[in-house]
Amino acid sequence: MSRDTLRVLVIDDSAFSRRTIVTMLGRAPGIEVVDWARDGHEALRKALEMDIDLITLDLEMPRMDGFTFLRLLMAKRPTPVLVVSGRAGDEDVFKALDLGAADFVAKPSAHPDPDLAEIEQELLRKIQAIHELRVENLAERQPSGVADPAHAGLVRDRSVVAIGASTGGPAALMQLFGAFNVAPSVPFVVAQHMPGAFTAGFAERLDRLTCFDVREARHGEVLGAGQIRIAPGGKHVEFERVGDQVRTRLSPGTRSDKYAPSVDRLFHSAAEHFGSAVLGVVLTGMGGDGASGAQAIRKGGGAVLAESEESAVIFGMPQQAIEAGAVDQVLPLWEIAPAIQAGAGKTDESGSEGLE
Repeated sequence: MSRDTLRVLVIDDSAFSRRTIVTMLGRAPGIEVVDWARDGHEALRKALEMDIDLITLDLEMPRMDGFTFLRLLMAKRPTPVLVVSGRAGDEDVFKALDLGAADFVAKPSAHPDPDLAEIEQELLRKIQAIHELRVENLAERQPSGVADPAHAGLVRDRSVVAIGASTGGPAALMQLFGAFNVAPSVPFVVAQHMPGAFTAGFAERLDRLTCFDVREARHGEVLGAGQIRIAPGGKHVEFERVGDQVRTRLSPGTRSDKYAPSVDRLFHSAAEHFGSAVLGVVLTGMGGDGASGAQAIRKGGGAVLAESEESAVIFGMPQQAIEAGAVDQVLPLWEIAPAIQAGAGKTDESGSEGLE
């Protein structure tokens, strides 16, 4: 966004929630609440008529719900949308992300609640991230290439694929894993910045809609082929050696942690315990989580892929890993699954070694 002030439209059928959100945003520098709406019909008219940078959206509304609103908005005038929903842990949040919402903040309750003010810091942080957001990548989900299970490619000699993502990550991960017809013979571990109430539901959704065995990571697991383990929100997933086995280790995040789960901690631990048998993948997200860990993977002989600016909703995390010199290949999202499975780009034009 080129201008300094973000113009926001607040949509919520609850007068209490509207007033609270408008008040929180109104006292933040660089944010102007230009209007509000109580239902999807009114919201769509205002979103199409007014000059809006960002919309906060409640999913449960009369006349036109949040999903219909998102479909029409993204078709007519793609605009960054932050879901502010009381449906904590509900799959509806992930449906909204699939439809083009940029991110979400969970209300403490679906009903008027004085505790709503507790979300202020998270709400403002995610709204400020809109400065980095590529709206066109929210509105257009590119068709994935289909990974060919006949080729071992990049996973032939890997013991684990470690993936990090933040804003835009849930939809990106769904597209990435949905591109596989057959799960490759390697486990995947994912650190996605997400509140704890949502990670179990996200894992269940991936398990149902992809060919992988997916669930939240548990302490002390020995990972197996075709598994995806999602780091629980608020916890870190790392590894530890127990006898002759490498097992997962979960530890709670602390107040000093900027991110929990941390992509850097996952990557560093994977590099320490698996060495050259690690493939790291840095997907869309704001900030620099993952750059240090990607360097550790490369130093240990592993390989790293990063999502390109062409597809990333927010290019911050991939960009910082690239600028750190820690990335072997930069690919749009729809090429990452085929590259993992088929080993695309074994040698680049300069003759340097590729990911195998």
